[in-house]
Amino acid sequence: MTQHILYKGYEVAPMAQRLPNGLFAAGITIEKASTAQSHAYSFDALDYFFDEEHALAYAFRWGRMWIDSRN
Repeated sequence: MTQHILYKGYEVAPMAQRLPNGLFAAGITIEKASTAQSHAYSFDALDYFFDEEHALAYAFRWGRMWIDSRN
């Protein structure tokens, strides 16, 4: 499952990938929303969770902290 969210000028797409063992791996793609030559940053398997919602929430929190640390 992937959802796109705008946060401080970045397009943030947290992801939760279901693994064969039943866990969900939290991941995220972050891209500057307003630039013509944008660069996307992808981070996979940030942590593992038993349910998809927790993985997505963690990925979004992680992405917000990453963006905040760069501004």
